[in-house]
Formats: sequence, structure tokens, C-alpha cells
Amino acid sequence: MMNTTWSRTLSCGTLSITPHSERYPLSDLFEIAERRNPKRAFLFVSKVLGRHIPVEPAVMRATYRQLASQFPPLPDGPVLFIGMAETAVGLGAGVFDELRQRTDNALYLTSTRHPQPAELLCEFKENHSHATDHLIYLPDDAALRQRVRAARTLVLIDDEATTGNTFINLLEALRHDGGLSELTRVIAVTLTDWSGNALHQRCPLPVSTVALVTGRWQWQPRPDAALPAMPEVNVSSSGSVAITGKQSWGRLGMTVPAADLGTDISSRPGEKILVLGSGEFVWEPFMLAERLAAQGAEVKYSATTRSPIACGFAVESALTFSDNYGLGIANFIYNVVHQQFDRILLCCETPAASIDPQLIAALDGVAPRVEVICYE
Repeated sequence: MMNTTWSRTLSCGTLSITPHSERYPLSDLFEIAERRNPKRAFLFVSKVLGRHIPVEPAVMRATYRQLASQFPPLPDGPVLFIGMAETAVGLGAGVFDELRQRTDNALYLTSTRHPQPAELLCEFKENHSHATDHLIYLPDDAALRQRVRAARTLVLIDDEATTGNTFINLLEALRHDGGLSELTRVIAVTLTDWSGNALHQRCPLPVSTVALVTGRWQWQPRPDAALPAMPEVNVSSSGSVAITGKQSWGRLGMTVPAADLGTDISSRPGEKILVLGSGEFVWEPFMLAERLAAQGAEVKYSATTRSPIACGFAVESALTFSDNYGLGIANFIYNVVHQQFDRILLCCETPAASIDPQLIAALDGVAPRVEVICYE
């Protein structure tokens, strides 16, 4: 069967996608949206990620397992998994969770835009992003720090790859600034990979790629289109609100998921619940959503984000509010306010009082019961 080109015409141009295989129908995995970003006008909005579109936890878990099933054999010895903030923090944790028992001494780290009182491993840039700057920290625990420095296999996880530049930037920072001189192998993991042979051509180490769909993309800009205005969200600094939650879900290293958020919360069969993570704090909220779904509730999972996206195409509704870290930047929730739920659980790693009252008021129109869940 011939692969057919899939295209969307946005206000700034036309994006065309030609998949290399039809194993996973493109329409099941993503839709396109317009980014409010003059550096790249389009965005692949995943239908299985649980970030910009609410998704059943079982669909997300199945995605982690599908990716894990495609992995090459993992060696014994230190294997370092890194998930990319903010969009792929939860995806990275899920892939790690499926693979952590296949090898000894596995460790998961995330990049972050929130400075930590810890030793900085390296920093790097995601050039096309709305928030270009990433920080990666070493774990507090000495044994885990040694595991990072002794890593031989590096697993890099992001939601999509279009050029491969971000992975190359991160690898260079880890080797040269972070001093990870023992690395001998890289595995790049994405939901969708449109980068072609870019990684294989540019990576200085042997590299394997894992993705649900691969192919090529072409962007044809409209010459007369006005560049979109982007809110100021490229902030990597400490805000006025302290992070009260623990960091062992990724920023400072994870070996085994804690699954200890909202342990006193239960659900009833058939109850329609939306669990919302916030920013980079998404893995522990996801595990809460999974547990409530196992009790018989109809659970969807999504998260707040600092990614500015225009309404239309993949985005049916958008909600704008102030961030909960005291950074003074805009945050967003997509594809929620046009729906209805019985209960919304908004999970955060800052005190409940840090949540913008406008956000709570908007969510009150979506569900009769809105609860803020945090470590306090």
C-alpha cells in the first residue's frame, strides 16, 4: 500500500506529512494546531500524551508499553533515561516505568525550567520552543549521582522529533558540560519522528530510534502571513511561590515511582473525573488517575502548560490563567472548558493557595466539584 500525504493548511502556511508506514493511523495519534510562536507556526498535538487533549489513563499506559515493546535489548549497568520538559516529562516517566525492571541500575531524570537547590549537571536549549532553556540536575543521593556519571546507555525521550536538533543539543551538553564520558550508546524515543536520518547522521555515538510513527514533513509558509505574537513564557527561574512537593519523580532522579499523591482519594464506578497535572508535575497525578480508573471511574487525564496555542484544529477550547509558581507568566488548559465532568482534581506541587482563583472559577463551570490536590 502506498503511503499517502496528510496535510493541514493553517493561517501561516501548509504542513504536509508523509508517513513511512501506516501501522498507526495518523488520525489516532495526533492533530495539528497553530502555535503562537514565530519560530515555528505549527504543533503536533498528541491524542495519546495526556497534555493538551484529555486522555484515558489506559490509553496513555498502552502508549508507554507500545514504545517499550520496540526497544532493543538493554544492557546491565547504568542506563540513564531523560524526559524533556515540559511536554514529555510524563511520557518519559511512563516509558521508564515500563523498562526499569529490564536492566540493573536504571535511573530517570527530567529536564526542568524550575531551578533546584541541587548540583546542576548541564543546561541546553530547545531552539524552536516557546521556552528554549532547559536545566538538568544531579540527584541528591550520592549513589544515584554516581549512577548518572557512570551511565553507558542514554535514553532520550520527547513527544516528537522534527529536526533532531534538541536531542543533539542535549547529548552535547551531557558529554561536554555534564562530563558523562562513559556514554557509548543513545536511544532516542518519540511518539512521532519526522527527523529522517538526521540523528544517525549527526549523533557522535551509535544511536537507535524508537517511535510509533516515522515519516517526513514539509512546511510551506504563506509569504504574506503575519507572524504570531508569543506570550513571554521563556522563564527559567525561581518564582515567589515555594515548591512544596518532593522532586523524586524526576527532577532529582527516580528509580521507583512513589504513587503517594492523593492516597486518601477514592472514586465511585461510573463517576466522570478529570485529573489535571500542572506544568512539569504530571507523573504522580497520572498515577492517581490510573488508580481512580482502576476503581471503576470514567477518568480522563490532562495537564496545564505554558505552551501558547491558538484555538482551532486540535484545540476546541482554551483557558488562560496565571502560573502557580509566582513567575508571573501565562499558563493554559486546552480542550477542557467545553466538556463536563462530575469532579476535577487539580494536582500541583505548590500550596493550594497558589492556584489562580480565575482558574478555579472557570473549572467550576466544568464540574460541580473542583479539588486542589498537593503535598501539604
